[in-house]
Amino acid sequence: MMLQHKILTINPGSTSTKIAIYKGELELLNQTIRHSREDLEAYVSIFDQLDFRKQLIAEALQQAGIDIAQLDMVVARGGLLEPISSGIYEVNEEMLHDLKTATLQHASNLGAPIAQAIVEEAPQKLKAYIADPVVVDELADVARESGHPLFPRKSIFHALNQKAVARQFAQKVGKPYEELNLIVAHLGGGISVGAHQQGKVIDVNQALDGEGPVSPERSGTLPVGDIIRAAFSGKYSEKEMLSMVVGEGGMVAYLDTNDAYQAVQSVEKGNAKAKHFFDVLTYQVAKEIGAMAAALGGKVDAIILTGGLAKSDRLVELIADRIKFIAKVEVFPGEDEMRALALNGLWLLEKKIEGKIYNPHGKSFEIQG
Repeated sequence: MMLQHKILTINPGSTSTKIAIYKGELELLNQTIRHSREDLEAYVSIFDQLDFRKQLIAEALQQAGIDIAQLDMVVARGGLLEPISSGIYEVNEEMLHDLKTATLQHASNLGAPIAQAIVEEAPQKLKAYIADPVVVDELADVARESGHPLFPRKSIFHALNQKAVARQFAQKVGKPYEELNLIVAHLGGGISVGAHQQGKVIDVNQALDGEGPVSPERSGTLPVGDIIRAAFSGKYSEKEMLSMVVGEGGMVAYLDTNDAYQAVQSVEKGNAKAKHFFDVLTYQVAKEIGAMAAALGGKVDAIILTGGLAKSDRLVELIADRIKFIAKVEVFPGEDEMRALALNGLWLLEKKIEGKIYNPHGKSFEIQG
């Protein structure tokens, strides 16, 4: 009988902390702990929220009848670390230091320290890990250049979901992920399109704040000259300009909503403005996929569409119609980060992948022994 490992996954967000328990691939618990603005305003920094969030997790597990003594592993969402290669990383002091002192602070930076705090209280030997944070960097050298040495391209994308669905597809077709060439398009509040060449993402648009297709909350690639002129026009502050790119760009700017489900419903009801936006979005996604096909030299085994927007059959159809000449199109709708974290932990426990250790210079090496 196969041993069913029990894994706790943790995903801290700006206004919530998600937790889940998996027994093998079976989900036993999935809960979102909401945090009010008043609760969070009591803390000066992100890291000041550590004990507060950890205690809420402990209470939620207790109420659900989950004993940490029964856990085999804790896997948390990774934060804004130094660039690293893809993989599952054991939490260590170097990682905790880099997360606490990172220039960019986000709630995801709390994932590793919360996980570590939980395992330190466990009666058994238990380890904490993170898997495929957004800073996964496997770019080819030529993909790092932009057009000016002052502005090198950065790898910031939906690594966790992209890598997870790529491995699931590989399992589905019975081939190692490391032997496939795939294009994965994550379609969510942000959109990232990655060229996966034999297990490495050799090119991907910087999905956080600068490149790629328009999305529900982000403008994507914009005319640089016009942006510079607007920035120096005196009409806008730096904060307002940044908001145009992330938060108030994309669908928010065109349709005054970031609710993609609502916008898709508007399209189905015949709203011409909404239809035009989604025609633009799907066109730009297809164009980005075409660019990644070129990055792979035209050798593409499959194109995978994933993320929340991939739940829309119409949107998937519009993209697929433009790109199906490149390779077959597979759809993995939704974005299940909790499951992706658990799968990484399960693959490690089953020795299907190897664990890595983070060091302060952003490089990694295989765990020995």
